[in-house]
Amino acid sequence: MRRTGDVLPELIRMSITPDFIRNEIEKQSYEISLHADDERIADELTVSQLEFILLQCKIIEQYPDDPRGESCLTVGFTSEGTPVHIVCGRNPSGHLILITVYIPTMPKWKDPYTRNK
Repeated sequence: MRRTGDVLPELIRMSITPDFIRNEIEKQSYEISLHADDERIADELTVSQLEFILLQCKIIEQYPDDPRGESCLTVGFTSEGTPVHIVCGRNPSGHLILITVYIPTMPKWKDPYTRNK
């Protein structure tokens, strides 16, 4: 028997995939961290835009060994074509959490998919 609030280690170890992200968005079973929400507001993005982006996102980097828990970097585009990066992870109950949101720009990013070295 598991008590409410117990972390389910098998959920935390499961990979974050585009299908998992889409399913969580479609079910509205996700949360936005305060940091991601602040960044979203600063970049003048709406929650609806983030949902649109995540429904058609691609994972461009995986962070399986992040000390805070596995996460990944996704890229997607607004309906206007603006590229947006969203770092996604799992919360303690195994649901999607948006960790940070930003518009990739030079000098850190050559293009939406490629880091500048």
